[in-house]
Amino acid sequence: MTDPFSKQPEQGGPQYGAPGTGPQYGQPQQQPYGQQSYDPQQSQPQPFPGQPQQPYGQQPYGQPQPAYGQPQPYGQPGQFGQPGFGADPEAPYGRDMYGVPYSDKSKLTAGLLQLLIGSLGIGRFYLGYTTIGVLQLITCGGFGVWALIDAILILTGKVPDPQGRPLKD
Repeated sequence: MTDPFSKQPEQGGPQYGAPGTGPQYGQPQQQPYGQQSYDPQQSQPQPFPGQPQQPYGQQPYGQPQPAYGQPQPYGQPGQFGQPGFGADPEAPYGRDMYGVPYSDKSKLTAGLLQLLIGSLGIGRFYLGYTTIGVLQLITCGGFGVWALIDAILILTGKVPDPQGRPLKD
């Protein structure tokens, strides 16, 4: 066993246990997997392993920057009303002011369907409430009263979709 007060060789990391013990004692220094050794002669720092050579949106040092007034490139927009790159996958249609993701159903579409043909329960079928839609179909929309009240509730945003998300505007 070695003297704990004597100078120990540099091991590149914290020493656990008694000095002079451990799996790396007496072995040559190795870099941890995936890390590059530091070379002070390099002019630019190297990226971390697994990252691109130049981060997106940044020009390399010494390259001319785009002139003022020219827009920077962004991700490609989606097709057919679908969200593009960089959209939140949990909220593809955005979030309300409280952070709750919007539904894929439209408030205006559901409200107009309920107002115009609510006696058939079409507005509730559109939203995904099939049980309420069937009940409105059987009762002719509660003789029109239920359909009218339902249309007002949908248009004012009081009716969420079946997952509890608010309808998008």
